[in-house]
Amino acid sequence: MFTRNLTIICAMGALSGALAGPALAQDDARTAAALPETLEETGERAPAKVPESSSETVGDIAPADNDYGIGQPATEDEIAAIDIDVMPDGRGLPEGSGTYAEGEELYETICAACHGSDMMGISELGAPQLIGGRGTLASDKPVKTVESYWPYASTFFDYTHRAMPMTTPGSLTTDEVYAISAYVLGKAGITGTEPDAMLDAASMATVEMPNADGFVEDPRPDVGE
Repeated sequence: MFTRNLTIICAMGALSGALAGPALAQDDARTAAALPETLEETGERAPAKVPESSSETVGDIAPADNDYGIGQPATEDEIAAIDIDVMPDGRGLPEGSGTYAEGEELYETICAACHGSDMMGISELGAPQLIGGRGTLASDKPVKTVESYWPYASTFFDYTHRAMPMTTPGSLTTDEVYAISAYVLGKAGITGTEPDAMLDAASMATVEMPNADGFVEDPRPDVGE
């Protein structure tokens, strides 16, 4: 017992010496930022200085004219780069075309890594299932896919054109998006599966999706204005 206690005492002494050593060796000047001064009234530290406003350097502003004294007018090229939205009736669909066969090759190269070769999605990657699911929306386990849920083919084109592939969104050409659309919609049984089955602006606008009647109009009075 005596030996055990002596060992513990020696170990604690060595640890205390090790901890105290660096503190005794700190002869360098303090390099940390100085603490705020103490307020005599409360004994608390003074609050940080309020940042100075830059409003005096902004100049005149006119909010009614959307002039806030910052930024610069967007160029036509900058506007065109993001003005690519497509309406349900086909307005906004760009020139170009693509076939089912072209889309199959593009899908395997660009899309299958995330959505799977069978288009059933890969949950570990957060990539959803693209086809199937018809008749499940009113069930306890609805399967929402391009085929079963989306009401307009233009929505698929717009989203693919704008946001896919995930690694380089917006990098697909319009012909590539039409081709991928033709392939996915063909596999969903919505459009043809012949190798030369083609989609372009005119034919895309006429595609009828299975869930086209599954939505109701927005009742808010200001939406249609």
